[in-house]
Amino acid sequence: MKRRFPGGKTVRRLSIALSALAFHAALQSVHMVAGTAPAWAQGDRAQADRAEGSRTEGRLDRVQRTGLLRVCIWPDYYAISFRNPYSGEFQGLDIDMARAFAQDLGVRVSFVESGFQSVAADLLSDRCDIGMFGIGVTAERAGKVAFSQPYLRSGIYAVSSQTHPRILRWNDLDQDGMVVAVQKGTVMDAYASQAFRKASVRIVSGPQEREEEVQSGRADAFLTDYPYGQRMLAVHQWAHLITPETPVHTTPYAYAVMPGDPLWLERVNRFVDAVKRDGRLEAAAARFRLTPIVARD
Repeated sequence: MKRRFPGGKTVRRLSIALSALAFHAALQSVHMVAGTAPAWAQGDRAQADRAEGSRTEGRLDRVQRTGLLRVCIWPDYYAISFRNPYSGEFQGLDIDMARAFAQDLGVRVSFVESGFQSVAADLLSDRCDIGMFGIGVTAERAGKVAFSQPYLRSGIYAVSSQTHPRILRWNDLDQDGMVVAVQKGTVMDAYASQAFRKASVRIVSGPQEREEEVQSGRADAFLTDYPYGQRMLAVHQWAHLITPETPVHTTPYAYAVMPGDPLWLERVNRFVDAVKRDGRLEAAAARFRLTPIVARD
């Protein structure tokens, strides 16, 4: 008769577990001596190496390795970066400049739709390599992105209706009862909130909303820059462009890149300097009627 001991199954299970643990430890020792890692560890190591490589690879190296320059643009910026309503193709001064930059780098270009409120996040999240759409240099933006040397400079203008009974010149804007619309996140948004003491400032999300506010009578005028002011004159017969007697809040426009990559910023600056010297910037500005705001220094 076989004798059964209490807890016999438990003892056997413990013995099997200890044997498996010893085998796993021995296998690890073999890999350590051989200088290799088990398959599961190699997969984790490869993933970590790829992440580290993406952090350490410079933007210029990456653009040249991939053969692609990804450019963030705002597709509704008249004369700067806009979609042709007939062909559907992107046009504008900065579309020309983006293509010229890609040609200088020997790579292709692709356009990524962005905007003033999202360009910093788009750069930091690696949606694009550079923002090229007349981005005004402000202290707030400079805290999030790195800017090139300026290539354009524009003051602030106002657009009202030709038939408005009270707005004839700039000083008529900041008066009791006036409502001035601005687009959220723009230079005009920051300016109006500080400069206007009597007029009410209405903040809207998109450029077309500013126009609708004026056309509907909910706003007396809206603030914009030189390029968009020229669009209003070209497209809308009702528009009255109000130019201040002296320039108001002149802002440099520059290209934006992710901070912390001085080699990439230096390459962008070399491009800006080159197009200023060789006439490409002047030619693009003349094509889109932006010559008065070219930064030539």
